[in-house]
Amino acid sequence: MESETTRTEAFSDGVFAIAITLLILEVKVPRHMPEGKLWQALLEQWPSYLAFLTSFFTIGVMWINHHRLFTLIRRCDDALLFINLMLLLGVTWIPFPTALLAEYVGHPGAWIGAVVYSGSFFVIAIIFQVLWRYSTGRGRLLGDDYDRDMVGWITRQYTPGPFAYLATLIVGIFSATACLILNMLLAVFFALPPSIMRRK
Repeated sequence: MESETTRTEAFSDGVFAIAITLLILEVKVPRHMPEGKLWQALLEQWPSYLAFLTSFFTIGVMWINHHRLFTLIRRCDDALLFINLMLLLGVTWIPFPTALLAEYVGHPGAWIGAVVYSGSFFVIAIIFQVLWRYSTGRGRLLGDDYDRDMVGWITRQYTPGPFAYLATLIVGIFSATACLILNMLLAVFFALPPSIMRRK
């Protein structure tokens, strides 16, 4: 059974908004610091700031891309609803690995936090691929007047996603900080308009 995508988009927007807001709860206010120690305590929380910013921009970019997809996806069926629900499950999970990695950067076990963190984005990247490939297969859920070039650009931009996040996972085994920085760079890459893939 097919229906318009409006309710799917509205529900998804709400989930993205809640998940991105929850991230800030893991940035803690230092409590009752001695005189002159507050600045030091704030600076020592740099892993929390970096993890917050990386996850904020990554979730934000996922929302941007979700919006881009649904400008082309005009119909909805049960399979798309389920795939989209799995994507939202991944999005709501992100505050936990963000807090985990922020807590352990610079401490023993940081690599585990980095693997969980990048592993989460790896899974989400796969789900994004499945959602897009299912929707575009034979133009299944696209509008009748969809832009074929845009579909091609988005497909080319998304294809390396799972491999790139797998690479950050491997890097995280050796350096949690490098893992966070690479995830931030990937957020920048996936924020680029798909049309940048076009060759004149």
